Amino acid sequence: MAKKVTEKIKEGVSVEEIEKFARKYTNEVFLILALIIATISSVFGFFTGPNWSLILAGLLAIIGIALPVQVGKFLKKLLKFQATAPKTTIIIIGVVRIVLAVFVPLILFAEIGLLAGYSFHTTTRELHGDEEHSEELHSGPNLEENLSDSDQSSEEEDEPSEEE
Repeated sequence: MAKKVTEKIKEGVSVEEIEKFARKYTNEVFLILALIIATISSVFGFFTGPNWSLILAGLLAIIGIALPVQVGKFLKKLLKFQATAPKTTIIIIGVVRIVLAVFVPLILFAEIGLLAGYSFHTTTRELHGDEEHSEELHSGPNLEENLSDSDQSSEEEDEPSEEE
């Protein structure tokens, strides 16, 4: 695979291949462009400067670590919306992200901080083998099932005490 990539770089990439890639990975391309622009805007202090970007990224990372279930629900809804949205909506969201990256880059860094905190929490719990905090409980296709199972089990525990 590495040989193919280096050969492709030497040969060059056609415009058609770039368009095909951008169509397939529209969300990712817009996010990468927005992050590059937000980084430049923040470093050079065009509007808000790097201080607020770092503060918000840190605060939302802490929130992502402290509240992984709530953050997991929010992120799943957000990513599900982006995955099922029509192409025009994805492009509009991408353009808005780029505009925000120029004028208010701290919003993108806050988003990255939230993702980082949540990811840190779920990864460390997974590595420790703590089943109670495994990634399956916080995200993925089983999120609603796990939450409804825990709600049902707590209701079932309450019912026998009422009968006694």
